[in-house]
Amino acid sequence: MNTFLEFLGDNRSKLLEQTLEHIGITFLSLLLAILIAVPAGIFISRKQKMAPSFLGVAGVLQTIPSIALLGFLLPIMGIGIKPAIFALFLYALLPILRNTYTGIMGVERSVLEAATGMGMTRTQILRRVELPLALPVIFAGIRTATVINVGIATLAAYIGAGGLGEFIFGGIALNNSIMILAGAIPAALLAIFFDQSLAFLQRLPGRRLARSAGTLGIAMLLFSTAIRIPDFFTSGLRAGFDTEFLGRADGYPAIRETYNISFNTSTLSSPLMYRAVRDGYVDLIGGYSTDGRVRAYKLRVLEDNKGAFPPYYCAPLVNAQTAKQHPEVTEALNLLAGRLPDSVMTSLNYQVDYEKKSPDEVARAFLEREGLWRPDRAQGGETLVLASKIFTEQYILTALFSALINGYTDLDTERKNGLGGTKICFDALRTGEVDIYPEYTGTGLMVILQPEQSVIDSLGRAADPVYRYVDEAFAKKYKAEWLQPLGFNNTYALMAREEQAADRGWTTISDLKE
Repeated sequence: MNTFLEFLGDNRSKLLEQTLEHIGITFLSLLLAILIAVPAGIFISRKQKMAPSFLGVAGVLQTIPSIALLGFLLPIMGIGIKPAIFALFLYALLPILRNTYTGIMGVERSVLEAATGMGMTRTQILRRVELPLALPVIFAGIRTATVINVGIATLAAYIGAGGLGEFIFGGIALNNSIMILAGAIPAALLAIFFDQSLAFLQRLPGRRLARSAGTLGIAMLLFSTAIRIPDFFTSGLRAGFDTEFLGRADGYPAIRETYNISFNTSTLSSPLMYRAVRDGYVDLIGGYSTDGRVRAYKLRVLEDNKGAFPPYYCAPLVNAQTAKQHPEVTEALNLLAGRLPDSVMTSLNYQVDYEKKSPDEVARAFLEREGLWRPDRAQGGETLVLASKIFTEQYILTALFSALINGYTDLDTERKNGLGGTKICFDALRTGEVDIYPEYTGTGLMVILQPEQSVIDSLGRAADPVYRYVDEAFAKKYKAEWLQPLGFNNTYALMAREEQAADRGWTTISDLKE
């Protein structure tokens, strides 16, 4: 508890910023949904034959996975707040539309007949009879939409829209449970606060409710706009980094410390960073040196001329119990040792990312060229679980691991690809839910072990000392074994569009200061 409170204290300004962004995104999307869904609900209550179509379309939008919807909107609306608000607007439509329709249709016919008999017009009946009587049901829909949107808004961090998702995804990537809670708890409290605030408004008399809702709407609209105004006045190079690069000591903090330089940063998911720099939304990204999109998107990797990044040599990380029980697995996977230099791994990534080949197809072709391919000889015996993080290189590596284990042992394999960040994969390995996954020595050192700075300095930037240190430390502390390195160093790297880098004369990170 003390550690959690200390983290909140140390990051209070960032937490406030993310909370305000979260409120702004949620409210703007909800306001748009109310302005569209309530009139639409009134309309279909008058044209009941159209109700199934309207509700059906809204229902289909509700079922689209949020990540998929955001991915679909990005090419149309770009990165940042616009696609996030539009996606949340779509998710809020169904509960408000359905409850508006249901509330109005639930008004007793005898009440409507009495109002007609008193000489009221249809507009007067709607305003003075139907809407007041339907208001509890309509508000229930708005409250439901609000709670849904507060939760989904955490995903906005993946596309540079900010919000409390930055802490959540950063914690997952950095093996930091405190950071996850720092994002999850405020998000939950926001959902409760919004829900109870709407419940309070719902109990107000009609006219007072209208005035209060109108005042609140204007205030929140101005507030939501104001929190984005500073973005228009921020100068400097624009950089898109994922949460892991922003938070790791060997990521953006290392750049700032080593080169005494900072950027106007946006938080983006790893796949979106490359698209963002290619399309000119940002000037720089913190990517991976062996990524196939470096070649596909015509990016220039800037030389780390002052050595800010440690080595990131990749090797299979195996649960110690699995390694002990099945030494044949170690022998099979070590056949890859040194066979994947940087150029080869980059080419394999390129084939999947740009040529759209499947990881299994690319893995088999590579093994055949190396004379390592064997047909699957698994006889339905014990199954080993292989895992990967959520990017192309890891999918290719687990495909290679699976093919070798199936071809050189009597064991079978099951793959759980795309588990997310380092924390998820490593925790699964420690608990025995996963037997093997590909990991990087720099990640093992800086994210999982997190030794004192004096230890890091003593290891330097050479590959062998870092590998030996993590191998010994993991065996003692976590009962996990690093197999032989595969050969490539997938180090962090700052990248820019080749055209822009050539125009500005960027070849090293130091050049960015000029």
